[in-house]
Amino acid sequence: MAGEPAPASPQLILAFDFGTRRIGLAAGDTLTRTARGLSTLDCARGTPWPAIDKAFKDLQPAQLIVGLPLNMDGTPTALTDAARAFAAELEARYSKPVALVDERLSSREAEAELRDARAAGLKRGRTTHADVDMIAARILLERWFAGEGEASTMRGHDS
Repeated sequence: MAGEPAPASPQLILAFDFGTRRIGLAAGDTLTRTARGLSTLDCARGTPWPAIDKAFKDLQPAQLIVGLPLNMDGTPTALTDAARAFAAELEARYSKPVALVDERLSSREAEAELRDARAAGLKRGRTTHADVDMIAARILLERWFAGEGEASTMRGHDS
């Protein structure tokens, strides 16, 4: 109808399950509001910026999501500041908005999903930490699509 705004075009969203050993990656789009695990990056030698650069070049995301580790009572964990610093660095490097999403129980949910898939014969072989991190990133993105768990955005954030 005349006078109604055109629907926004679909945007690709890239999610990170941040850790000091591994970073899980997932992607999804705002049209279907579905997410899929992409990969897990090894952090043995620090943050794998070349691999993250490649993901940005290949996917050209419009928005970024980073899991924010919190204790069950909502207080910061030992990794909370590192995850915030990672999110701030993503925003500075790529000039894209970054949302922090509460990641409480996302790894446990990922482990349960992988265990169920293995029991149903949908996944073969041993479940690795890398599998869990990739699925946890997908779960974070699904939570963001559902409007759940957003802890804050980086813009204007006082760390």
